[in-house]
Amino acid sequence: MSRKIKRTPQAALSIKGAFDEFVVAQTAKGFSESTIKNYHSHFHSISKHFDIEKPFGELTQADIDGMIVSMRESGLATNSISSYLRVFKTFMNWSQQQGYTTLTVPNYKQVETAKDPYTDEELLRLLEKPKANCNFCEYRNWVIVNFLLNSGCRAATVRNIQNRDVDFSNSRIVFRHTKTHKVQVVPLCSQMVRILKEYCKTRGGGESDYLFCDEYGEMLSANALRLAIERHNRSRGVEKTSIHLFRHTFARKYLIDCGGDAFMLQKLLGHSTLKMTRHYCNIYDADLAKNYDRLSPLAIMSQPNKKIKMRL
Repeated sequence: MSRKIKRTPQAALSIKGAFDEFVVAQTAKGFSESTIKNYHSHFHSISKHFDIEKPFGELTQADIDGMIVSMRESGLATNSISSYLRVFKTFMNWSQQQGYTTLTVPNYKQVETAKDPYTDEELLRLLEKPKANCNFCEYRNWVIVNFLLNSGCRAATVRNIQNRDVDFSNSRIVFRHTKTHKVQVVPLCSQMVRILKEYCKTRGGGESDYLFCDEYGEMLSANALRLAIERHNRSRGVEKTSIHLFRHTFARKYLIDCGGDAFMLQKLLGHSTLKMTRHYCNIYDADLAKNYDRLSPLAIMSQPNKKIKMRL
C-alpha cells in the first residue's frame, strides 16, 4: 500500500515548510548529496536575516529586499551574499511553479575574484617524486597531485575514479562521477600515463576498486583526501593546501602557459556552459596575454633594426 504524503494547507505553509518540500523535490530529481547539503547550509545562513517561519502568503518583496540589506549590513562578503541568493532564487522559482508565490529575487552582482594559483616554484616542490622507501599514502598523494595538474578535475571526481576507468592504450581516463552527472573522457599526457602505470602496479586491486584509495583499499572520504593533500603540501614547504586551487592553476597554465583555448578548456573541466570558462579567461586575461610580444606596440617599437622615420 503506497504511503500518502500529507501536505500543509497552502494558506498555513511557512517559508521553511515550503523549503522542506523544495528539498524533497530536488532530491527526487536526482540532485547530488553535496548539492542538497549546500541548499540546507545556505538556507540556514539566510535564516539569520529572514523570518523563515513566516507564512508564505504573507511574504512581500520588502521582506526579500530587507533580507539582502541585512546581509550587507552584517558584513557578509559580496560573493557570499550572491551565493546565498542563487540558492534562494532557485527555491523561489520552484515556489512559483507550485503556485506559492509570484515574488522574485533580484539579481545580485558578484565580484569577480582571482585566486592566487600555485606558483611554478610551489608546483616543482609538490611534483618532486618521493623516495622509493616512502609509504603507500605518501606515494599515492604524489600521484594525485600529478593527476590534478594533468586534468584539473574536482575532488569528488578524484575520489570516485575506479581502476577500470583508466584506459592506458588510448591515454585517457573516464570520469563517471561529475558535477553535471555526465560521463566525461579526459586525455592523459604521456608523463601521467607512465606515473599511473607504475602506481597501478603498487595499488593493485580489481577493476571496480577505487584508483586513489586509502591504505586499506577503501574509498577515500572527502575529509581524508583534503587532509592527504594538506599533509603532502606542507611536507614540501607549501602553505597553500586547497585541492580546488589545482583546478584554478590548471586553468591558468592551460590558457596562459600552454596557449590553450576556452572551448577546449570547457571540455577538459566539464563545464556545461562557457560561463565559468569565461570567468577563467577574464581573470587571467588569457586572450590578451597570448602572443602579446607580437601585438604590443611597445614590443614592436623595441625590436632591433626598426628605425622610426621622422616626418617633417
